[in-house]
This record gives sequence, C-alpha cells and structure tokens, in this order.
Amino acid sequence: MLQAVVIAVLWITSFLGFLSLNLQSTPISLVLIAVLIRIFLQTGLFIIAHDAMHSILCRSNPKVNAILGSIALAIYAFLPFDNCSKNHNLHHKYQATEFDPDFSSENNKGILSWYFKFMIGYLSLTQMGLLLCSWGLLWLAFKNVTPSAMLNVFIFCIVPLLLSSMQLFIFGTYLPHRHHGAGEAKQAQSIELPALLSLLACYHFGYHREHHINPSLAWFELPAARCRSKELAISKELN
Repeated sequence: MLQAVVIAVLWITSFLGFLSLNLQSTPISLVLIAVLIRIFLQTGLFIIAHDAMHSILCRSNPKVNAILGSIALAIYAFLPFDNCSKNHNLHHKYQATEFDPDFSSENNKGILSWYFKFMIGYLSLTQMGLLLCSWGLLWLAFKNVTPSAMLNVFIFCIVPLLLSSMQLFIFGTYLPHRHHGAGEAKQAQSIELPALLSLLACYHFGYHREHHINPSLAWFELPAARCRSKELAISKELN
C-alpha cells in the first residue's frame, strides 16, 4: 500500500506542478524530462489498479481494495474497474487463446494491428467523451494560471496517457505473448532486464512469466520472483 501512496502523491504533485508551467519560458530538455516523469507515473496508476484486480492492493479489506482500484482507473482513463478486472481475469485464465480478450490470434500482422484491437476492447465512446471533457475542463482551470495551458494539457495529460497505454501493451501483452498462436497452451515469457531497467520500463510488468505463475505477488515483489526463477533454471541445468 505504501508504494501505491507514493505513486499517487507523485502523480498529483507532477500533475499540478507541470500543468502550471509556462512552457514559453521552460527549456525543452526540462519539458522532455517532465513528460517522461508523467508517462511513468501515469503507468503507475494502472499498476495500482492492476494490483487491485488481483485483490492484493488492500488484502485485508476487499471493498477498500475495489474502491482504490476504481479510483486509480478512473483517474487513468475513466476505465470501469469491474470490466477491466473481468477481462484481466480472463486473460490469466485463458492466456493466448480465443477466450483471452487481450490476445490477438493475428499477432503476426504486426504490433499496431494488435494494439488497436487491444485498445478497442477497453475504450468506449463514453470514456472518450469523458476524457475530452476532462481535458477541456483542465484547460479552463489552468488558462488563467499559465499562457500555455492548452499545450500543457496536451503534453502533460494526453501524450502521457497515449504513451502509457503503449507501454503497458508492449511490456504487458505484446512482448510476453507475441510468439503464441491461438489455442497454444504456452506460458507467458519474461523480458530479461536488470531490476532497475525493468522498473523504469513498466514497473516489472516485463517479468510476466513470474506474474502469471503467481499473480498474488505485488509488482514490487516480481524482481525477487524473477531471481528465484533464474536460480531454479540454473539448478535444473546443473542437475
């Protein structure tokens, strides 16, 4: 829970701080750094919700767990928690099959085709409308704070959300499952990255095999699980 609180506080701080910036007097290098920070923290909101989908965000209180997950997804992109949770459970139960809502049996057609299919499964016209309204309201709220309010909303809200969705898709769906064919009972594959790079890439979502083997592990527990998997593999080779 502490990790989730830290992510939430940093997200709120960066949200208010960066939307208040005057981009006309801000060096482009700092703007790029700020965008990267916003992408990372935007993805963090989904990671919080993901732990809630597995009932591990607040293990002692399922109602609080669901409420926190719902809030995180609402802030992320007005995503409905119940629907996302249902789809994610199906993904775990029927991974890389026709019953897996995240999987595309036509993944050989390329990453973009799969990505658009993936997004259509989660975004509705209602959610798109809510996002557009929220961005408009943010512009109205900050236009008297900074002359670059409209650009700020685009750079620090819209761009991070778009790139975050790509980040989650690439590290949480495409790379771990891309070699699977429909109906094949294959395990998800982990991406071999050092722990720090794995964190920066997508909060250890790349250690996907370990996540599927033990979905009750929180995101920050996955590096240790990955180490144990590698040690076990080495032990089997030696024997």
